[in-house]
Amino acid sequence: MITQDKITKAQEEWGQTIIKIGEFKEFSPECQAFTLEQLKHLYDFSAPILFKPTKAKEKPFRSNIEAALSYFIGGNSQFSEDKGFALNPWVKVRFENDQIKIKQDSALAMGHYFFTDPEGNEVKVEYTFGYNLEGDSLKIDLHHSSLPFS
Repeated sequence: MITQDKITKAQEEWGQTIIKIGEFKEFSPECQAFTLEQLKHLYDFSAPILFKPTKAKEKPFRSNIEAALSYFIGGNSQFSEDKGFALNPWVKVRFENDQIKIKQDSALAMGHYFFTDPEGNEVKVEYTFGYNLEGDSLKIDLHHSSLPFS
């Protein structure tokens, strides 16, 4: 059963993963292995996912693990615009959910998440995540994020 606590835990785990990736500071085989392992843990790639990352323009939709991996850490010539969002580095990630909609074995969460860099600057991003219950954990199958309209 999906609960709000499970969603909060999944969001905290996602944020900690972004911070840990940033500790690598650059693309490397170790960074790639860690990120790939975490993406398999956090996302449901058993079928194409709905993934629209914040800073993707040339290829804005990423439906498989290779495309998602490139967004987070770069290093894929098929996605030349990717510089490795998670390598920034970030020292804090926090979620502010506006709405959460829970169904029996799936859920949607929408709101803002905030990324803090080492100098204390915070970037506000809008997000929608869709979750599926797999065993006792949640897997992301919808990830849309964008910078607020200006």
